[in-house]
Amino acid sequence: MLIYNAEIYTGMEIIPLGWIEIKDTKISAVGTGIPKTIPENSINADGGTVYAGFIDAHTHLGIIEDGIDFEGDDCNESTDPFTPQMRTIDGINPFDRCFEEARTRGITTVASSPGSANPCGGEICAIKTAGRRIDDMLIKNVGIKFALGENPKNVYNRREETPITRMAITAIIREGLYKSKRYTHDMDSYYSDSDNYDPPEYDIKCEALMPLLDRKQKAFFHCHRADDICTAMRIAKEFSLDAVIIHGTEGYKVADIIAEEEIPVICGPIICDRCKPEMRGLEVKNAYEMNKSGVKIAICTDHTVIPIQYLPLSAQVAVKGGLDFNEAIKALTVNPAEILGISDRVGSIAEGMDADLQIYHKGENPFDVMTEPFFVMIDGKIIRNGEMS
Repeated sequence: MLIYNAEIYTGMEIIPLGWIEIKDTKISAVGTGIPKTIPENSINADGGTVYAGFIDAHTHLGIIEDGIDFEGDDCNESTDPFTPQMRTIDGINPFDRCFEEARTRGITTVASSPGSANPCGGEICAIKTAGRRIDDMLIKNVGIKFALGENPKNVYNRREETPITRMAITAIIREGLYKSKRYTHDMDSYYSDSDNYDPPEYDIKCEALMPLLDRKQKAFFHCHRADDICTAMRIAKEFSLDAVIIHGTEGYKVADIIAEEEIPVICGPIICDRCKPEMRGLEVKNAYEMNKSGVKIAICTDHTVIPIQYLPLSAQVAVKGGLDFNEAIKALTVNPAEILGISDRVGSIAEGMDADLQIYHKGENPFDVMTEPFFVMIDGKIIRNGEMS
C-alpha cells in the first residue's frame, strides 16, 4: 500500500510532498512528488503530515497497571536492593488500557522499565504498543536500570536497612559490577583452560550484568540532582559502561559536562510538580539547555507519573522552554531510537524501517493537546484510520 500526497518528516529531512510504500511490516520505499500509480488500498494524506511513530524512552507502561494498586504494581522488587536479574518483560500486562491510549496519541514504541526503589532494579525492554503477547511486542531488551538519590534512600531507610545514604547506593552498585567482572573473568578462564580452572558457582545476578559489561546493553541511571548525574558518569567511566541518564532534572546545571562525556539524557517528567526535594531544580528550560550544549536528548513521561498520552504535550512544554520544534520532534523519534539502541527498526521513515507511522491533518501541531493523529500504523497494520475519538 501507499501513503501519498503527504508532507513527510523522515527524521533526516522534511519532504514537502512525498509518498511512502509499505509492504508487509516494513517501509519498502520513500519518494518525492506524486507516485505514477496508486494502488486501491492506498491512503491519501490530503496534504497532511506523516511522522514516524513517537517513542517514549522511559515509562513503566504495563508494569504499573492503570487503576489498580498493589495487585497491578510489579515495578519494584524492593525486598533486595540489587536485582539485575529482574526483567520487565516478565511483569508487563499488554492488556492494560494505557497501551490503547498510547496508540491513540501516535506513540508506537516505549521503553518499559523497573522502578527506582533499588540501586539496581533490573532489565529494561523496548516494546511496541500493539499486541496481545509481550514476546511478540518486544523489540529488544535494551539495558539495566540503576537508581541514585532519594528513592532507594527512602525505601530502605523506612526499613532501617542498607542503603540509606548516597555512599551506600553507589557502593552497592560498584560491588555488584565488580562481582560480575570477576565472574566473567572466571568464566573466561574456565572456557579457555578447563583442565586447570573450574567454572564459578552459577550466579544469576552476575549473569544478568555480563551483557552490560560487554557493552551489548546500556546502563540507564535514574538521577535528578546534578551531583547524582555526575555520580552516574563516574560509575560509567569506572566500568566503561554505555550509559544513559534518565530524568536529568538538573542537567542544565552541568550540561557542558554531560556533553563532554557524550552521555545522552532522557528528560522528564516535565509537566509535574516538584514533588520531592531532589526535583526542586525542575525547570522547563532543561531540555533546551542540554540540547543547546550538545547533549542528545529524548523526552519522556515516566508513565504513570504523567499519563503516556501526554508525551506530545511534554514536548510542547519543552518547546515553550526554548527547544526548537524540529528538535522536539527528534526528541520523540530519532533520538530515543538511537538512545535505546533500536534505531535500526524505529524512529525514522526510510526503506527497511518498521512501518510505524502516524498522520496529522494539514497544519496541525502534533504536540497540541487538542490534536490526535487521524491515522496510526504499527508494523504495517492500521491501528487507526478516522477522526479523533
